[in-house]
Amino acid sequence: MIDVFQSLARRGLFLLDPEAAHGVSIKGLKTGLVPACAAPADPRLVQTVAGLSFANPIGLAAGYDKNAEVPEALLRLGFGFTEIGTVTPKPQAGNDKPRIFRLVEDEAVINRLGFNNEGHQAALQRLKTCDRKAMIGVNIGANKDSADRIADYVTGIRTFYGVARYFTANISSPNTPGLRDLQARESLSALLSAVLAARDEEAKKAAIRVPVFLKIAPDLTEEGMDDIAAVALEHSLEGLIVSNTTLSRDGLKDQQQAKESGGLSGKPLFEKSTIVLAKMRKRVGPDLPIIGVGGVSSAETAAEKIRAGANLVQLYSCMVYEGPSLPGKIVRGLSALCDREKLNSISDIRGSRTDYWAGKNA
Repeated sequence: MIDVFQSLARRGLFLLDPEAAHGVSIKGLKTGLVPACAAPADPRLVQTVAGLSFANPIGLAAGYDKNAEVPEALLRLGFGFTEIGTVTPKPQAGNDKPRIFRLVEDEAVINRLGFNNEGHQAALQRLKTCDRKAMIGVNIGANKDSADRIADYVTGIRTFYGVARYFTANISSPNTPGLRDLQARESLSALLSAVLAARDEEAKKAAIRVPVFLKIAPDLTEEGMDDIAAVALEHSLEGLIVSNTTLSRDGLKDQQQAKESGGLSGKPLFEKSTIVLAKMRKRVGPDLPIIGVGGVSSAETAAEKIRAGANLVQLYSCMVYEGPSLPGKIVRGLSALCDREKLNSISDIRGSRTDYWAGKNA
């Protein structure tokens, strides 16, 4: 029945502008129109990462629930965790519309939203009403017109410390001019020094240490990956999220929409992002947690992220094409994989194909 519902819903939503359709889907979750479809709990899928226990390794990436409107409703779809944002200190409208484009033939999306959000305070007030035990991460960024972008990230840590289960510092969106410059070695070191110092101060006051992850781009050079790995290890960062959207347009069928500027996500991002994930795993070693993102559309693609070296996996754009039952389907599929391969834990396959993926060219 859920598949029939999704098929009809998709047809209706695809008649709308992508951004309008996104708004309708948020309203559907708010009102309960989108039914819960979580998979049964499976102890083999439970993962402990950065001191946190995740019911399963499948999460929703930032970008969908920018303003923390429906995090608990999203968890009821079967996600083991969800990430709100990106949120910036001050509200901002983002880039001019239209700014989201569907590439239906490619099952991909291009967006140039530009951190459109209602600001810290609006998201904070909503998160205060959520169950504190709910696995909700907060993705923080900087305002486009900020005079001190590092200070914006520090403000994000301090503002959300009482409600975030983890933080993600997003320095890899291609839609805020100059933001990716923060991935350069000296800039990244300065950012992480400030952010982690603020986190440590808040941890002392709250008597709880909230992990900080760093979200990076898939368009890095080998030298860029070297720098990020070195700085992450030097600062004892809790984890990496690999990766954000790409500026590449290689191999797309929809050449007309491919001309639109912005970051590409969805199925075409899978290979590129998985290669960068494996290359980062080789650089940082086996212990630093990595969340794999990009092109996850099935249990098999989720499992392949884990084989490439991921501890957890996130998705977003493929839900545009697969519908809200996707996380539950993936979780069931991972349970079935554990059955077939007689695994005690899904983590038993982690890193089994890191060398394969790291040997490919992104």
